Amino acid sequence: MKLENPTPIEWKFSERAEQLQSSAIREILKVTMRPEVISFAGGLPSPETFPVERMQAAFDKVLSQQGKSALQYGPTDGYAPLREYLADSLSVNGSQILPEQILMVSGSQQGLDLLGKVLVDEGSKVLVETPSYLGALQAFSVYQPKFESVDTDEHGLIPASVAAKGEGARLMYALPNFQNPTGRTLPMERRVELVETCARMGIPLVEDNPYGDLCYTGEPLPKMLNMNPAGVIYMGSFSKVLTPGIRLGYVVGPATLIRKLEQAKQAADLHTAQLTQMVVYEVIKDGFLGQHIPTIRTFYAKQCQVMLDAMSQYFPQGVEWTRPEGGMFIWVTLPRHIDSNQLLAEAIQQNVAFVPGAPFYANNPETNTLRLSFVTVSPERIHEGIKKLGTLIRSKL
Repeated sequence: MKLENPTPIEWKFSERAEQLQSSAIREILKVTMRPEVISFAGGLPSPETFPVERMQAAFDKVLSQQGKSALQYGPTDGYAPLREYLADSLSVNGSQILPEQILMVSGSQQGLDLLGKVLVDEGSKVLVETPSYLGALQAFSVYQPKFESVDTDEHGLIPASVAAKGEGARLMYALPNFQNPTGRTLPMERRVELVETCARMGIPLVEDNPYGDLCYTGEPLPKMLNMNPAGVIYMGSFSKVLTPGIRLGYVVGPATLIRKLEQAKQAADLHTAQLTQMVVYEVIKDGFLGQHIPTIRTFYAKQCQVMLDAMSQYFPQGVEWTRPEGGMFIWVTLPRHIDSNQLLAEAIQQNVAFVPGAPFYANNPETNTLRLSFVTVSPERIHEGIKKLGTLIRSKL
């Protein structure tokens, strides 16, 4: 029976819910779904790199041979063979990582939320780069921290700023490799200094590394995790090296922390999907990533160079940008008087989209900045979009 004319409920949200805000990127992506829009906005890996046939074969094999266990509830900490594989691959440079130090999560974004839940209280000091990953700021903000912005330069985070500002901090969040949004890479000497500084001050160091394997030349720099496994929390993801649709990431840390994260995860979703964990293990267990990742690196390097060449051709003097050695992003700094939010509104009218830089700042946003992503756009459309954007910027000078 349906009630007639029920009294509408006046929803009373929690204080936490009242503070929630939509991701600026996700809002922009609603616009970029239109096929005519040339989108440099999304941090989406290129579908051209997805190993569809390999994934399909793995799903078929897992379901046909282990279907009942794959479709059952699984342990909260994750599928044991996959955790053992990761522990072995991470045990390098004289350090040993054990499977019990690894928690599988439903995308590394869940890992950020769980870290906020177990490490951050209202008013806790949380150190972040300037600028920092928007998704991390959004995840931690739910727990109402006091963000402290760590100074950066063209080489990334400055460890001395951590020493100056870090007293009493609950954590230091860093993306050392091809950082989102700037594309910068933290040099080796700064990594060592950062690990030493955080260890000396008793600050847990979160090393978020979704892009680390996507270097264009040479090999990735050593992980900070292996420099101090007792003090570094490492976050990895399969989104950029396989596919984001499987929503599979992992957190590595001291066993005491991992157990507390596991308890928080039990309350959130019981466990990450057993099926996708088993499929990913089936895909990678025989060394597939060693063959697959180089093809992604080559593809992204070419895409990046196309955009850099177009920017050199079409952007006017007074505009500066990073030249990443890997990853998916280029960071642009406009003349001070140009507001990238206003620029975006005009760009969308010409069917070009990007992400304004202000949301990536925890404090004192710089409105003359923006982020460009190059991996999902064809070379022809990169040139077309950058030319339009360059013309718009020139009209503001």
